[in-house]
Amino acid sequence: MPTLSRADTSVLGRWWWTVDRWTLLAVGVLIAFGYVMMLAASPAVAERIGQARELLIVKQVVFLALAGLITIMVSLLSPQGVRRVAMAGCLVALALTALTLVAGTQIKGGQRWIHLPGMSLQPSEFLKPCFAVTAAWLISEGKRTRGFPGTLIALGVYAVIALLLKSQPDFGMLAVVTAIFLAQLFLGGMHPLIIGGLGGLVAAGGAAAYMFVPHVHLRVEKFIHPDKSEHYQIDRAMDAFGAGGLLGRGPGEGHVKDVLPDAHADFVFAVAGEEFGLILCLIILGIFAFIVLRGLLRMLGESDLFVVLAAAGLVASFGLQALVNMASTLDMMPTKGMTLPFISYGGSSVIAVAFGMGLLLALTRRRPGNTAMGNSTMGSDALAGEAW
Repeated sequence: MPTLSRADTSVLGRWWWTVDRWTLLAVGVLIAFGYVMMLAASPAVAERIGQARELLIVKQVVFLALAGLITIMVSLLSPQGVRRVAMAGCLVALALTALTLVAGTQIKGGQRWIHLPGMSLQPSEFLKPCFAVTAAWLISEGKRTRGFPGTLIALGVYAVIALLLKSQPDFGMLAVVTAIFLAQLFLGGMHPLIIGGLGGLVAAGGAAAYMFVPHVHLRVEKFIHPDKSEHYQIDRAMDAFGAGGLLGRGPGEGHVKDVLPDAHADFVFAVAGEEFGLILCLIILGIFAFIVLRGLLRMLGESDLFVVLAAAGLVASFGLQALVNMASTLDMMPTKGMTLPFISYGGSSVIAVAFGMGLLLALTRRRPGNTAMGNSTMGSDALAGEAW
């Protein structure tokens, strides 16, 4: 049995003394919150859709257990392993995302899912972490190897992803992927004027979507003119936050889960606000902020451009997903069907987020020669942690 002492040279021992244990703990807390919120929200939703009260809970227990295991297993990878796994994952996710256009299941107007026994798989969820790492390698390799058009290849891969997401359609996912990619291009040294030009093209695309895509137009109009259109889900969510107050109504005492179709998924933050109050909502917000800031701080002093760009992309993906969910629930932006990481119900989302966090933990492990992540006391332990 490994003792997990600093002298332990087993795989587990080397991992334990090089991984960011604070971020790992924060992820564990979010998974625990996910269990609590499923107990609070899913029975009422299951009854409303004619399923057994325990079905959604059991399924999410399995998904969250897998998420914890995947996070740990992926965090064991070396940076080279991260690159290989992410690039292979990007190819598979691209192929499956393309498959949804011809053999996918349509839900709520979007053809984004592949039906599997016991769950529906949304391949585009895995594009976010996999493309973030793939783009990071392409950009960094273009800087390192003369004549290798890494940035151009990354732009080409992004164009394919954008076409696929637009065709599903999934403009919210496309916006998040675009923001992550532009941030990586900026960190990779692309001239600000070029970034500005690309941003202008993105803005023009958003304006075109508003003008010519009916469901995008409708969601934006509802946000801009709430008094002139049906605003049922947001109104009920805001009522839930008001009813919850500082400490909440108490576990199981909320009412919003009985009336909102997506109370266990897109609007689980409103259930948390009603039953557990403002304090728990601030704790959840603080944990997400901690993971993002911790990830950024772990990059300080990193000399490998690939690691910097990949970690930045993964942190941005995680933070933006949480921000979009909470902001749309609080009526701070148009609604978007995006889950709250580890807390909302959803197999594809939970597994994809866990995969991304595992990649981040793998990239931010202490490595020899990295003064920001290591320290003078690491010595042979840091070397041992990377030798394998």
